[in-house]
Amino acid sequence: MKPSVVILAYNSVETLGTTLAQARQISDDLHVVDSFSTDDTVALSQQHGAQVVQHAFESYGAQRNWAIGHLPLRYPWQLHLDADERLTQELIASIQTLPENPDYSGFLIARLVQFLGRQMRHGGMSPTWHMRLFRDGAGRCEERKYDQHFYLTQGSAGQLQGYMIDEIRMSLSEWTARHNRWSDAEVMEQTQAMDAVHIQPRLWGNPLERKRYLRGLYNRAPLFVRPYALFFYRYFLRLGFLDGWEGFIFWTLQTFWFRFLIDAKLFEHRKKKTI
Repeated sequence: MKPSVVILAYNSVETLGTTLAQARQISDDLHVVDSFSTDDTVALSQQHGAQVVQHAFESYGAQRNWAIGHLPLRYPWQLHLDADERLTQELIASIQTLPENPDYSGFLIARLVQFLGRQMRHGGMSPTWHMRLFRDGAGRCEERKYDQHFYLTQGSAGQLQGYMIDEIRMSLSEWTARHNRWSDAEVMEQTQAMDAVHIQPRLWGNPLERKRYLRGLYNRAPLFVRPYALFFYRYFLRLGFLDGWEGFIFWTLQTFWFRFLIDAKLFEHRKKKTI
């Protein structure tokens, strides 16, 4: 199999070069959808032989679906990446050895988080599974405000060996600022009708469906109790403490601070409705 590769980018010169170099190992049809970067992202993409299209960013889901519907992709399969996602050699080999016409319509790929230079290997959140490789016409992306995933509109999914590495290089100041914005999006998701949800929660389904099922259990738990419970589960029961000081920072911020902030904003929202 030789898929067309689609990469979303914005001011991504620190990580995009590696992503493009690895993508070239599996395809000669590379496309970068740039959200009008102000650095050298466009020039770097062109140096690596990628076709660059600039399109205003509305949301991740909208940007991904625009790319699916508008890019002149050469091959009947497409692989979607972010500019800070690296591919392990095992994953590259898994894609290279796929037949041109496999029985599946898409493939789930495991993603590891690399935070402050360390790969998170514990905690039950790294790796997570994502639908990123699929046949033309068989995949779309949920247009949710937060935690959107690709899903198949037809056929079934397989799983590939190897990992995508989500290399977080931004400062903690930028990381927390983004999560503050994402907490607003999560509150909106939980307080409004979510017509953009397409992945159904199933305990015994694929990894994406199982994740949605567990997220539903979490969302039904009491405010302010659930962030403590989630941190205890990930850091102690799922051995997040084995990820060192970097893991302590990541699991504290990601599974306690971020989730507590969401609960605080939900509490604020509900209180305003009663006034």
